[in-house]
Amino acid sequence: MDLNEAIIKRPLPIMRSFTANLLAYAMGRRIEYFDQPTVRKIVKEAGANDYRMSSFILGVVRSGPFQMMQVPTSVAEMNEGA
Repeated sequence: MDLNEAIIKRPLPIMRSFTANLLAYAMGRRIEYFDQPTVRKIVKEAGANDYRMSSFILGVVRSGPFQMMQVPTSVAEMNEGA
């Protein structure tokens, strides 16, 4: 079995991993256990749209964790995160 066959037979783990990484990148932090329901929801909705890239991106942008993240308001706060 090659990689393509494996992906086609079991797309969910790969899609969840991809989504978790996309969400982590967008939020600038690691994904925690409490983010998993969001990841599963994004994958489910993307699956209904044939796993289109735009579905993943919109899912991340519309997700609660992404919309609730706090943006640093000063240079000092930005340096604290580094």
